[in-house]
Amino acid sequence: MPYFNPYAPEVQRDPYPHFQRLRDEAPVYFNPEFEFYALTRYDDVLAALLDPATFISGMGVTIDGGGREIPFLISTDPPDHTWLRKLLSRLFTPRRVGELEPFIRRIASQYLDAARGRDRFDVIHDFAWRLPLDVISELIGLPPELRQTIRDLSTRAGARDPDPAMRGRMSDDANAAAMGMMKLFHELVVERRKRPQDDIISILIAAEVTDDDGNTRKLSDELITAQFQLLAVAGHETVTNLIGNGTVALWCYPEQRAELVRDPSLVPVAVEEMLRWDNPAPPSGRWTTRDVELHGTTIPANSRVMLYTASANHDERHFEKPELFDIHRASDRPLVFGFGIHRCLGASLARLEVRIAFEELLARFPNYDIDESGLVRPPAQLMRGLTNLPLIPIP
Repeated sequence: MPYFNPYAPEVQRDPYPHFQRLRDEAPVYFNPEFEFYALTRYDDVLAALLDPATFISGMGVTIDGGGREIPFLISTDPPDHTWLRKLLSRLFTPRRVGELEPFIRRIASQYLDAARGRDRFDVIHDFAWRLPLDVISELIGLPPELRQTIRDLSTRAGARDPDPAMRGRMSDDANAAAMGMMKLFHELVVERRKRPQDDIISILIAAEVTDDDGNTRKLSDELITAQFQLLAVAGHETVTNLIGNGTVALWCYPEQRAELVRDPSLVPVAVEEMLRWDNPAPPSGRWTTRDVELHGTTIPANSRVMLYTASANHDERHFEKPELFDIHRASDRPLVFGFGIHRCLGASLARLEVRIAFEELLARFPNYDIDESGLVRPPAQLMRGLTNLPLIPIP
């Protein structure tokens, strides 16, 4: 029986061999130290995502269940999830997202032009986190002077201790960072109530919600603060990680990078393969409401279950030669932004940002190397990305 510690350095560095062993030998895996089950095969993960009555989110989506007391959209269940998602979905309509393309391209060009002529630059520090954080900040009204602070706090808050004795809990520093973020966002909500602006948070403050009895009410500061924080953090971390992981993928497969340079119309399908090949958000946690029988194993009711979408996207039972990065791979429904009621609201915006990022990156730096000694991957639970990625342009 394999042993799987998601916080172990070797797993954080490259989880895919470990996922393969789980898929083959323990498709329903139980970790007694951290007390969670793991599903790693494509069909099992998809079925769980599409069964929100059995696999609920209201007990938290992390291994330790942290944050379940905070009313984030991702950690609510119907009926509250239904009306909250309906309200937030108005903010990410195709028209609203499409109107952002000129702004996104201008910001991407600004950061990449600043890197021209240098012997090297850090893709993450100089570009990958700045672009999406600028975009989501414009949408939600996060002041420019706070964006570096939010980036630093979100990185610290996402870290977890690999020591089994910690049971996946947040360190004191991670807790302090999470509390600092919540305080900062709450202060911004209070300020926005006094002086509304043309942004998403002001829209949420003015919104009214009607319950099943026909009673109308305003959203509380606590509820708005939670969505403010979720949009700011999730709205930039996923894209940041995808740009970094995708840059590495195109370095590993230079012939496919050259093909994208020759034909930029292939970039959208390349983005889908980047999402599949090295998913920026590998797991999503759920809680069982009943016993579940699967592959001869019973997952008891009231159990934590981690759905490893990154493993599902490398399942040989669904994808041919899944370890290969292939921009011509036929779309086989990779599990990248979730399915069902918890599908990511910002998926279309993320795809747009990453498409533009690589169109502009490859237009300026069609050939590049990466200094492997400078790669830094921080320990994290829900995200897979880099904090440093030194790129060396090749003339």
